Amino acid sequence: MVPALSLSRLGLWALGLILVLCLLKFIHLLVRRQFLARAMDSFPGPPTHWLFGHALEIQKSGSLDKVVSWAQQFPYAHPLWFGQFLGFLNIYEPDYAKAVYSRGDPKAPDVYNYFLQWIGKGLLVLDGPKWFQHRKLLTPGFHYDVLKPYVNVFADSTNTMLDKWEEKARKDKSFDIFSDVGLMSLDSLMKCTFGKGNSGLNHRDNNYYLAVSNLTLLMQQRIESVQYHNDFIYWLTPHGRRFLRACQVAHDHTDQVIRERKAALQDEKEQKKIQNRRYLDFLDILLGARDENGIKLSDADLRAEVDTFMFEGHDTTTSGISWFLYCMALYPEHQDRCREEAREIIGDRDSFQWDDLSKMTYLTMCIKESLRLYPPVPQVYRQLSKPVSFVDGRSLPAGSLVSLHIYALHRNSTVWPDPEVFDPLRFSPENVTGRHSFAFMPFSAGPRNCIGQQFAMNEIKVVAALCLLRFEFAVDPLQPPIKLLQLILRSKNGIHLHLKPLGSGSEK
Repeated sequence: MVPALSLSRLGLWALGLILVLCLLKFIHLLVRRQFLARAMDSFPGPPTHWLFGHALEIQKSGSLDKVVSWAQQFPYAHPLWFGQFLGFLNIYEPDYAKAVYSRGDPKAPDVYNYFLQWIGKGLLVLDGPKWFQHRKLLTPGFHYDVLKPYVNVFADSTNTMLDKWEEKARKDKSFDIFSDVGLMSLDSLMKCTFGKGNSGLNHRDNNYYLAVSNLTLLMQQRIESVQYHNDFIYWLTPHGRRFLRACQVAHDHTDQVIRERKAALQDEKEQKKIQNRRYLDFLDILLGARDENGIKLSDADLRAEVDTFMFEGHDTTTSGISWFLYCMALYPEHQDRCREEAREIIGDRDSFQWDDLSKMTYLTMCIKESLRLYPPVPQVYRQLSKPVSFVDGRSLPAGSLVSLHIYALHRNSTVWPDPEVFDPLRFSPENVTGRHSFAFMPFSAGPRNCIGQQFAMNEIKVVAALCLLRFEFAVDPLQPPIKLLQLILRSKNGIHLHLKPLGSGSEK
C-alpha cells in the first residue's frame, strides 16, 4: 500500500508542478502582451479577433493585398497580431523602414527561432559579435572575382531547363514554370555551393527540393497559427513531426555533401581536381575561411551556413525569376524590348559573359520593377535592441517587435505613383535619383541586408535573358496566379504560361 500511496502522491506533485509551470507561462505571456500592446498604443490599426488577432485575415487568399489596403487606411504603420500574444508593429513607409533597418537590430526570435531546427545558427538568425564574425568570413565568397565564373554555371543549368521547355511547348498547352525554375535554380546552386558536376539533379537532390518546399510551407503555417507557437506543444503535433522529418532530409543532404568534400580534400587526386576546377565554390570558401585569430568555422557553423545559403539562394531566386517571366508574359511590349537588348548584346556568341551583365540596362529595369511588384521575401521581422523614434514623433521602446511589410512598402502610393502599374522607367537613372534609399528593399537594407544580392541579381539576369532569347511568353487567362506568402512569394496554383519557341538558339 505504501508504494502505491507514494506513487499517487508523486503523480499529484507532478501534476501540481505542471499546473504551476503552465500558470507561470501564462502570466509571462500576459505580461509580455501588455508590454507589446502598450508599446503600440499610439498606432491605430484594423480590428482584431478576440483569440486569433489578425491571423485569420492573414491566412486567407489575397492577404498580401489586404495588408496594402490596411496600409492605405493607416499611414506609416499599424499593429499586427498573430494570436493574442504575438504582436508586431507592421511598417511600410520608407522613413519608418530607415529608422529600424539602418541599424543592426537582431531578427525577431519569436519568428526566426522557428528556423533553428532547420538551418541552425547561420547568418540569417545570428546577432551580435558572432553575426559580425560570420558576415566577415563569408563576404569574400561574394566578391566579383568569385562571382564571375558563375555566369557560365547559370547558363548551363538554364539551357538544360530550356531544352525541356522546348518539348513541353510542342504540346501547345500552358504549363507551370515555377517548379521547373526551382529545380534549375537548385541545380545552379548545387554547382556554385558544392562544385557539383554537370550530371544534373539526382534522386537525393529532388528529395531535398521537395523537403525545402515543405519546410517553407510548414514554417509559414506555424507563424500564422496560434496553436503552433509553443515549442513543446508543436513538436507533439503531426505538423511538428512532419517539419522534423523534412528537416532530417535537408540535413542528411547537406551533411553528405560536406562529408564527401572533406574526404575528397584528403585524397591527393581529388584535391588536384578541385584546384584545377574553373571556379571556387561556396564550400571551398567556407572550409578555407579563418578569422584574424586563425579560427575556422566549426562543423555546426559550417552546416548552418550551407543550409542558410541553400535556402536563401534557392527559393528566393526561384520566386524572383518566375514572377519576372510572368510580368514579361503580361506585358509583351516590355518583353520584346528586353529580347532585342539581349540579342544586341550577345551578337553571334552562344552565351553571355560577365561584362555583358552591366550592359543589360532595360532588362535590369524590368527585373527591378518585377521585384518591386513581386518581392521574393514579402515580409521580414526585427526585435528592437534599443528604443526608436520615428519621423512623425511616435516611438517604440526596446524589446518591441517590428514587421517590415516589403510587399506593402513597394505598393505604397505615396512613394510609388500608380503602384499597380508595371513601369520599368521607375528605375531609370533620372527617376532613381532623389528617391528614398529605403523605398525599394527586395534584398532588405542596412547592415543586415542580403549578403548574396549580387549573386541573385546576376543569376536572374542570365536566366531571364536566355529565356527571352529562346521563347515568347504569354499568360494563360484561364489560370491566373494566386499570390501566396510562404516565407517567399509563391503562387497557390503555380505560374502557368504559354511558351512559343523562337527557333534554334536565340534567332540571332
